[in-house]
Parts: sequence; C-alpha cells; structure tokens
Amino acid sequence: MIKEYRIRYGAKDIPVQIIRSYRKTMAIQIGSDCTVKARIPYGIPDHIIQEYISKHQGWIVRKYTETSARKRERQQADIPSYDELDSFTKKLIKEKIVERVLYYSELMGVSVGRVTVRNQKTRWGSCSSKGNVNFNYRLYYMPEPLLNYVVVHELAHRRHMNHSLIFWEEVSKYCPDYKERRKQLREYSLS
Repeated sequence: MIKEYRIRYGAKDIPVQIIRSYRKTMAIQIGSDCTVKARIPYGIPDHIIQEYISKHQGWIVRKYTETSARKRERQQADIPSYDELDSFTKKLIKEKIVERVLYYSELMGVSVGRVTVRNQKTRWGSCSSKGNVNFNYRLYYMPEPLLNYVVVHELAHRRHMNHSLIFWEEVSKYCPDYKERRKQLREYSLS
C-alpha cells in the first residue's frame, strides 16, 4: 500500500500524502501550508489511486502554485514593521543595500547621489533626477535576486528617466531575467 505519490513539477516533486479512511469517495486537498493530501477509501488498489492522482495532476499543480504564492505573501507578515527595527538592524539593512548599489553602479558605469532606505508604502525603489536613490527596507528580507533587480532597475534610471524600450534594454544587460524577477516581485506585498 503506497503512502505517498510524487508529481514531477519542473525541477522538483510535489509529494501527495495518501490518507486512507472510512469514506465513500476519493478527494484531493491542498492545505494552506502547501501539503497535498489524497483522501482515499479503504480497499482502493494502488493503481487506481495513481490513476486518480495522475488524472488530477494539472489541477494539483495549478492549486499548489497558487497556494505557494499566497504562502509567500503571508511570509511578508514575518517582516518586522519599520518602527520595530532597532538602530543596529536599520544600519545592517542600509549597509547591505548600499553595498549592492555600489557594486552595480560601478558595473553599470553610473554615478549615484544619496542612498536612502525608507519605509515606502507604494514603491520598492525610486531614483531622482539628481541621482539620489531610495529603497524600501523590506528588500533586505527578500531573496537577493529581487533586491539586485530593484537596484539595477533604479540605477538604469541614471541613464534613462523613463520606462522606454531602451531603458529595459539597459536593465536586461545586468539582469537578463528581469521579467521573471518582476513577476516574482509582484508576489510580495508592500505593506
């Protein structure tokens, strides 16, 4: 009797727990923690269970992906509010972001003015015409590729103060997968 079935999804597997019970029908559930459970009546043979799960594989992958995205959004709640941060933590946050700005400004051959880290409510970053750049403190808590994308995006404004095709070409030189990173960034909440 199988206790788990695995669905191949990209580079990873989605485990499906097999839970047998006194029920009349088979059902698949995806919990808010992304666990996938197949609830199966006693007496159903393994090959029927595997067929049932295979038949619903598309639904499982779609729901699993949606649930994972919601889970990531909920994880944003784990980011402390700006007011809760002590001065040492604020210093660490600024140091990390400044380090990324210095690295990419040298790589991209652009200059920057002041680097500010704030509790922005509507933006991940911004760049003024004077070359001052501002970043949302939440970037510190996010995966580094997303922080790097936001830094590259704002520094690209040092060459092009718009979102024209030439601006995006500049971004793609230093962040070739910027479209994917933009998509990932949308999964996070600004508040």
